[in-house]
Amino acid sequence: MSSIATPQPAAGDPAPIAVGTLFSTMRLRRSHVIAGSVLFFAFVVEAWEQVGLIYVAPGIMADFGVSQGQLGMALSAVAFGMVPGTLLWATLVDRLGRKKVAIASLLAYAALALASALSPSFTLFLVLRFLAGVAFGGIYAVTFPYFIELLPTRYRGPGAVALSIGFPVGTLLCIAVSSVFGHENWRIVAVIAALAGLWAFAVWALVPESPYWLVKRGHLDQAHHVLSGFGVEVPADRTLVLEVAHSDGQDAKATVRAMHPGFLLAVVLVVSFTFSWGYWGLQTWLPALLQSKGLSISASLGFVALSQVVSVPGYLLAAWLTKVIGRRWVFIAFAIGSIIGGAIFALAADSVQMYIGNFVLAFFSLGAWGIWNTWSGEVMPTSIRGAGYASSTAAILLAQTLAVPVIGTMLDHSLSFTVVVGSIVAMLVVAVLAVLPLPETEGRALR
Repeated sequence: MSSIATPQPAAGDPAPIAVGTLFSTMRLRRSHVIAGSVLFFAFVVEAWEQVGLIYVAPGIMADFGVSQGQLGMALSAVAFGMVPGTLLWATLVDRLGRKKVAIASLLAYAALALASALSPSFTLFLVLRFLAGVAFGGIYAVTFPYFIELLPTRYRGPGAVALSIGFPVGTLLCIAVSSVFGHENWRIVAVIAALAGLWAFAVWALVPESPYWLVKRGHLDQAHHVLSGFGVEVPADRTLVLEVAHSDGQDAKATVRAMHPGFLLAVVLVVSFTFSWGYWGLQTWLPALLQSKGLSISASLGFVALSQVVSVPGYLLAAWLTKVIGRRWVFIAFAIGSIIGGAIFALAADSVQMYIGNFVLAFFSLGAWGIWNTWSGEVMPTSIRGAGYASSTAAILLAQTLAVPVIGTMLDHSLSFTVVVGSIVAMLVVAVLAVLPLPETEGRALR
């Protein structure tokens, strides 16, 4: 991994001050809250899109006359498009900036998702959903690194975990809209989801560009302006640079450089892939799995909605714990809790055990996601954070894309409930083992 070296000032030149150092002493202000709230709703839109058609899947199947395997392709088409999409946008995130990518991605998604909602054929529907995913890959990959680059260091962990609460909020909104309009026509739900992409205008008006990116690209005047909006004035005798020192005086790069960069990235990709498979493999087919246990469609939706509500205190507990004991141990503890919940759910003998198992799974797995969304971005230096986080996002999406049709095929072949869910839980076990080598980043300034 490359990094940008701190320039050595000549005699009489302003002394360098790292932008990360300013964020380490920065107070939380109203401008942070406004920008964070806008990006929070952007993540709500992301979550909505990821589950947007799951709860109207029977309508899609009946409308186009397709099998469960084909339906799985439709449900994963956006995620499949987001895999190359995140990598495509990754080449632009570090070149054009976080803000421009977020706006362009949302607007392109809105147009393509709207076209897919009006598609007259299943083939065209698949193609447009795929292209909508390519467009959506930008906002999906940029939201978390953008968010953590706008927050004071001490609030970065809890703030990013709180941002993750946008996922259950988006899911609950999707369930509500699906419940109200889905029985009339699934296309209404798809159109409403597409129009949410117009939130791009709120990003344009209310969220500043990342000061880290501005300094990296040499736009120092703009960086000064953004920092001023956050209540920080750079002294006239100091010049902004990107590379920072650890708050305890140690080189912030030392922890990461102790490992081979390729190995570090490989660990991030493995954890992203396996944890995504474990979570999305169950989440996407949860209504169908519940119906196989005898629950009605309406009861299944209520079950999913309750599990999303239960996840909120999981996020909040993870946000608090990350400041106390750091990213690594909170993630490991919550991932183990997810495994326990998944095992209870897989082996449930009655509806009470199913509820307990799924609620434990929701509480811990989504809290772990909140930690991972922060941690995986923090271990990357600013110079490649956009591309590095996009690679992690691509691994997440690839797992989601593959898990949905694979599990759909398992259901088509009438494999037992225990075998299907057990295979999903196994992926969570791999994620826990793979995450162990990653360095701690709690309280450390971004590089």
